[in-house]
Amino acid sequence: MGANPFPFLALLLVFRSLPAVAAAARAEQPFVGVNIGTDVSNLFPPADLAAFVEAQQIKHVRLYDADPGILSALAGAGVSVAVGVPNNQLLALGSSPATAAAWVARHVVPFHPDTPISAVAVGDEVPTALPSVLPLLLPALRSLSAALAAANLSSIPVSTPLPFSVILDPFPPSQAYFNQSLANGFLTPLLRFLNDTAAPLMLNLYPYYAFMQGRGAIPLDNALFKPLRPALEEVDPNTLLHYTNVLDAMIDAAYVAMRNLNFTSVPVLITETGWPANGSRRDEPYATRELASIYNSNVIRHVLDRAGTPLRPEATPSVYIYELFDEDLRPGPASEASWGLFYGNGTPVYLLHVAGAGGFLANDTTNRTYCVAAEGADRRGLQAALDWACGPGRANCSEIQPGESCYAPNDVTGHASYAFDSYYQKEGKAAGSCYFQGVAMVTTTDPSHGDCIFPGSKQMNVTGAGMNTTLASKAGIPSVLRLRTGIEHDHIIPMILSIMLVVSTLSWNHMS
Repeated sequence: MGANPFPFLALLLVFRSLPAVAAAARAEQPFVGVNIGTDVSNLFPPADLAAFVEAQQIKHVRLYDADPGILSALAGAGVSVAVGVPNNQLLALGSSPATAAAWVARHVVPFHPDTPISAVAVGDEVPTALPSVLPLLLPALRSLSAALAAANLSSIPVSTPLPFSVILDPFPPSQAYFNQSLANGFLTPLLRFLNDTAAPLMLNLYPYYAFMQGRGAIPLDNALFKPLRPALEEVDPNTLLHYTNVLDAMIDAAYVAMRNLNFTSVPVLITETGWPANGSRRDEPYATRELASIYNSNVIRHVLDRAGTPLRPEATPSVYIYELFDEDLRPGPASEASWGLFYGNGTPVYLLHVAGAGGFLANDTTNRTYCVAAEGADRRGLQAALDWACGPGRANCSEIQPGESCYAPNDVTGHASYAFDSYYQKEGKAAGSCYFQGVAMVTTTDPSHGDCIFPGSKQMNVTGAGMNTTLASKAGIPSVLRLRTGIEHDHIIPMILSIMLVVSTLSWNHMS
């Protein structure tokens, strides 16, 4: 043990000598896609959903099943789709190659290549969501892969999204390893299959949960990709690699865990990541629109900049943001219904700041602003300003009348915010048009909510007609099977910072 005075140098050289990811994966540009869940009130019909995806210039989506309506509607749209196999179908697919062949014939062959199928994601977090069918997961993967090959579609990879909890001791990344109870019977043969078929290791990675369960050990800025002074960066003591964000540390932990099982060429695909925009004020105080905007905007930039990770700067995993729409019908904690980039009616939940990302996500509204009631504004001042805006100011206040979409909440703050924004937008956001004797303020956060779309919000050309009863991307799966799995990551808590070397040296003019 004592012969080498610089053991971290040896480790660093070993890690730096790891082979690059497979050539096919390396040749492709990393992308950012979006998950589409359908536990949404009045979800767009398939044709409108496809039009919405196109309008947002989203080129990669992941479905939780292989909904034929959505796949047909996306034909010719240039959108690649990762289709899913729900957990409740694993028993049949893992028990019968003929069933797997029939699944491919029904859910892939009729649509590809008009709707490019980029991958088949079999199950979702099976080791934790439905461990009783885990023995059938690998047989299902093999049967589906063989069925695709028989249909001359062997280029479509088959994998399974796993929770981060299959990796133990993930911080620092250099000492990560897979859960030994899963390693021999499941993970080793899984990685062998992925390696042999040039398929990625699919992982659902949530820095939000790592931050929440770290109980202050992880700096918020580190979870959000916000710049840190070098003295505040997390440093792996074994490799001296600096980690400026939690997601990169998670990815490198996966690379190390795979290396420990002698697999160094399997790429990582992040099938879910995101940040909730709303949650219980007591239990989830960091589930806010502001922080969700920061995280998702930074993730998008990080991937499209091809930043790689400290351990593998040459390899940037592609990412699917969780998720396109708020799934307001999902059970569980308050945040479970609040992971979407958009409300079900197509209105942005918050503004993304991804300028220069090639037009991806047309709700990039870096320069879009709104006028709303200032925080803590005096009620009397708000009422006087509201009366002026809807009267002499000629703001359009029809939507805050009883029975209209923005009447609720029926309070002066909500009504004043709508009226202020109407006036502000009408005046072309001219200087001073959002003052109202000091009771208004400019914000970049879209104040629209539910069916209430503020004047400054971008209107999408979709009908929003009622839910199509055939559109059910979870196809009978209990929603609880897709609960975010941060609660399962308690193994992270005792290790954060106790095994990371973290150096913290914290030293109203328009009113008549």
